[in-house]
Amino acid sequence: MKSGSVKLALYAYVLLAFIFIFTPILASFVFSFNSDRFPSLPLGSFSLKWYVTIFSRPEVMEAAVTSIIVSLASSVLATFIGFCTAYTDYRYQFMFKQAYLALAMLPPTIPLVIMALAMLSWLAQIGLSGQVISIIIAHTVLGAPFAMAVIRLRLNDMDPSLEAAAWNLGASEWRTMREVVIPFAMPSIIASLCLTAAVSFDEFAVAWFVSGLNKTIPVVILEILQGNVDPQINAIGTFVFLISITLIIIAQALMFKGRKEVSAE
Repeated sequence: MKSGSVKLALYAYVLLAFIFIFTPILASFVFSFNSDRFPSLPLGSFSLKWYVTIFSRPEVMEAAVTSIIVSLASSVLATFIGFCTAYTDYRYQFMFKQAYLALAMLPPTIPLVIMALAMLSWLAQIGLSGQVISIIIAHTVLGAPFAMAVIRLRLNDMDPSLEAAAWNLGASEWRTMREVVIPFAMPSIIASLCLTAAVSFDEFAVAWFVSGLNKTIPVVILEILQGNVDPQINAIGTFVFLISITLIIIAQALMFKGRKEVSAE
């Protein structure tokens, strides 16, 4: 009976947490279809005019294209770096390995404003500030630790004897990597691509500092918000949320599938 009460309390806590997190998002989604300018009750009539408005604004579409380019490029780079870091941790033992891992996982622990100022200063020194490549570099730095963590979890489940068996059968290290390690890690690689793309697509603070005139969607949202209440924000926010949550769900599904396959084996 006591165990059942604890379980019920945990379910209730999780339900309340979800309600607390998703109620504002749901409200924004509902008001994005409201014909009235101000988010108030009772609602006005159903309307798509705010979506029509945002998709007809050139600066919003340019920001959307920039965000997509940045998220795709930074996710590929971050996943590559994350895979290399995770495999190094899995495969090799070397001096100062803990310091190496601590540095690899450091970016998410640094306040975003500090990270943004540091990236702005460094990019200005090498003549890359205010360009799309600046945002890609900054988001790669932010995303690589997430990719490393996701891929390392998958590599933890790999039998170390698989590589040794491939070597004994005459495969080179590169062929073993291509035909054994990467296929085994593929679910986590795709999951990390989705996760880091979502992180990049949502990120605001660093992009605002380093983007210059190449604005991303979150930066445009801030500019629209300044000085007035604009219902276009609800439409843009819904668009961003749907993309991000889709990527996160795909990443979670792939990670769960990978763990399930390992358990079945």
